[in-house]
This record gives sequence, structure tokens and C-alpha cells, in this order.
Amino acid sequence: MTGGLGATLLSITVLGAFALIGGGIWMIAKQRDRQKGLLMIAAALVLAANVAIWVV
Repeated sequence: MTGGLGATLLSITVLGAFALIGGGIWMIAKQRDRQKGLLMIAAALVLAANVAIWVV
């Protein structure tokens, strides 16, 4: 997947991973719901691993 729609989808996935990391850190820092924050960070790591698999 090097161009066109594939590159766009990978970019959106990376942006989603950053959003999940930011939201997870925010939830943990505000002591709202630590478990959900950790799950958001775990989901971001899964997304990042998927992107790494597709790129390599």
C-alpha cells in the first residue's frame, strides 16, 4: 500500500492512534476512569502495530 487510497487510510489510522493516546492520557491524568484510559492506549498500540505491519 504505497499510494492513493491506501496511504490516506494509513494516515487516518495514525491520526486516530494519536487521538487515542491523547485521550487515554487525559483520562488517566484527570483520574476519571483509569481502566478506559489504559484500554484507549492499548487500542492505539494495536493500531500502530497494524500500520507498521502494512508499511513494512
